[in-house]
Amino acid sequence: MSVWVNKLRGTAGKTGAVEGKTSVSSGAPRTASPFWVMVQKEFGDHIRSWRFVILLGIVTLACIGSLYTAVTALKDGAQTSGGDANFLFLSMFTVSSSGLPNFLTFLSFLAPLIGIAIGFDAVNSERSKGTLSRVMSQPVHRDDFLVAKFVAGLLLIAVVVFSLGFLVMGTGLYTIGYPPTPEEFGRVIVMLLITTVYVGLWLNLSLLFSVRFKQAATSALSGIAVWIFFLVFYGMIVNLIGNALTPSDPNDVQGYMDAQNLLTLLSRISPAHLFQEAASTLLLPDVRTLNPFVTQEQAYLAISTPLSFGQSTLLVWPHIVALIAETSLSFAATYLLFMRQEIRSRS
Repeated sequence: MSVWVNKLRGTAGKTGAVEGKTSVSSGAPRTASPFWVMVQKEFGDHIRSWRFVILLGIVTLACIGSLYTAVTALKDGAQTSGGDANFLFLSMFTVSSSGLPNFLTFLSFLAPLIGIAIGFDAVNSERSKGTLSRVMSQPVHRDDFLVAKFVAGLLLIAVVVFSLGFLVMGTGLYTIGYPPTPEEFGRVIVMLLITTVYVGLWLNLSLLFSVRFKQAATSALSGIAVWIFFLVFYGMIVNLIGNALTPSDPNDVQGYMDAQNLLTLLSRISPAHLFQEAASTLLLPDVRTLNPFVTQEQAYLAISTPLSFGQSTLLVWPHIVALIAETSLSFAATYLLFMRQEIRSRS
């Protein structure tokens, strides 16, 4: 931590010296701002931490296991996940066999743990060690501290997600010998971007708990509890609500449709459901609609061909906006809570 403070002091001193000069050489190198010094420090600390290495190893092993089952299923000609033969490369992410989940399911289940592990002690550990007051005593903006924590974590998440995605693409290219088309490559890239936003949401939630609670263990348990709630219990609650709202009269078609529409809306509140629906729609071009009901006129006029990349993106655009909105709201709550807290130096 002292190295970080010394860097901030040196950066501030160099900046002040440059501003005090009447003339500055155009070829002189620019000094890094305190914000990017904090981002680099946080990014390096995450990379060198054993916690991140162990968690990354678990996620990587799970993805390799799902990749092995996908390759085995493709070699055996099994298309258990509804993949299209015209999009064989995308089947690397959606096909599974031997009862194991596919790559997308593993990513939806384990990727939030990366965001929780990065941010659960980002602020309260600095406060408990007394380094938060030392950083705030430097000539840096108060909000830069929190924004640097988020930016460094999001950059690390993007590196991990895209590395895993390229690992799957490279292994699939080497194994099946089938290169991706530009459309398939674009679908995978957009899916990885959505995954980054999805994990960034859990990073923001863990930062919120880190600001709210003084103990790192409490914030970690809170993040894990929210993760388990949305992945396990939220679907059960929605099903119970569906059973209560579904009309007992089988001839009440309108009442049944209203109940199903409400259940779909409630399900899409969950970030896990939003991510799973958006990512699977991009990787499965045969998915033409996400509405629970399709009228006969819509089914009659629909062309029985896979959707193009642009149409699939438009189909999941509301899901992407919803994930970004949930991430922004979580970060706004964290920002307001942190800016209103009092920072005292340890005696």
